[in-house]
Amino acid sequence: MRNYKLILAAAAILAAASSCSDKVRVDGVLTGAPDSKVVFKRLAGAGLNVLDTVKTDASGAYSYKMDIAAGQPEFIYVFHDDTKVASLLLQKGDKVKVVSDIDGGFSVEGSEESVKLKEVEDDFADFLKDFSSAVDAGDTPAASRKYVEYYRSRIKYIMDNSKSLTSIPVLFQKINDDFPVFSQSTDAVHFRAVHDSLVTLYPDSKYVAALSSEAEKRFNVLSLEQKLSSANEAGFPDAELPSIDGKKVKISDIDSKVVLVHFWQAADAAQKMFNQDVLIPLYKTYHPKGLEIYSVSLDTDKGVWASTVKSQELPWINVCDGLGAASPIVFTYNLTRGLPMAYLIEDGNLNPTTISTDKELRALISAKLK
Repeated sequence: MRNYKLILAAAAILAAASSCSDKVRVDGVLTGAPDSKVVFKRLAGAGLNVLDTVKTDASGAYSYKMDIAAGQPEFIYVFHDDTKVASLLLQKGDKVKVVSDIDGGFSVEGSEESVKLKEVEDDFADFLKDFSSAVDAGDTPAASRKYVEYYRSRIKYIMDNSKSLTSIPVLFQKINDDFPVFSQSTDAVHFRAVHDSLVTLYPDSKYVAALSSEAEKRFNVLSLEQKLSSANEAGFPDAELPSIDGKKVKISDIDSKVVLVHFWQAADAAQKMFNQDVLIPLYKTYHPKGLEIYSVSLDTDKGVWASTVKSQELPWINVCDGLGAASPIVFTYNLTRGLPMAYLIEDGNLNPTTISTDKELRALISAKLK
């Protein structure tokens, strides 16, 4: 009987030890924040849920333990005040060391997935910095190139890391609320491929389940677009942008024989002269014959744009979303040659000729609207 009790006691001790070792432990140092608070948050849907608040000691050190189920890694984020000071992708049994500063810089070791997650975030931050610089400088071709290069690098990343959950945040990265990095309908294929790879390793992961829902939604959109395409309802890339009165106008709603989709910037004096010297005379001549202009401003200051439209009394459709070179229409129409630039839509079909000079413009319109 005594031996039986000893066996039970030993089993209980082993079980407790095993349970303890399965806990995730995060040992961190937050430099510059002694006797302060750090908050642990877990990714849940599109937001973050608070898990716990931990106090640092006099040296800024802290420690936190949490349970994570086998096969269900968690995205955990550490905050000091409103600043994120660590991004972690933790799984059962991880023992992680984090060193952070109060400005948000950090290093991590002890978790391969957390190291990858940091690299993913660093790459995205570097891209946003370069892309924003090009946008702020009004360099649309450079911004477009930066985006294309980054998009291609992210496709390579998810292909090389299809077994890593870090591919999920890559797929959901956004340049702004209206411009996801993976913004093309055909990107549904990438969402599905990553899901099918991850589900073999993490069948119970809520993040993989969410990825499945997103992949299905995107495939529904892709299917619809393919049906519309096969029906030949639109032979050009459509767009819907706010006009001078704030109402959104779609290109496909314009009932004209020829639509000139014109890209410009009101902040550029030469482009304003192009309106006066080329577009207004052209419009007066050919509007009665079936020409309409859908003029897209790529200005970030909508006040400057609106003032120019009114002062020049531009009689056509004028639209601007205020996103400048970050506007999705920049990439829809592949604006890589600078501004002004234009395309013609003739009888519902896009003329593939890129128009960048007044001579090219006059020749094409006069040939179509004699």
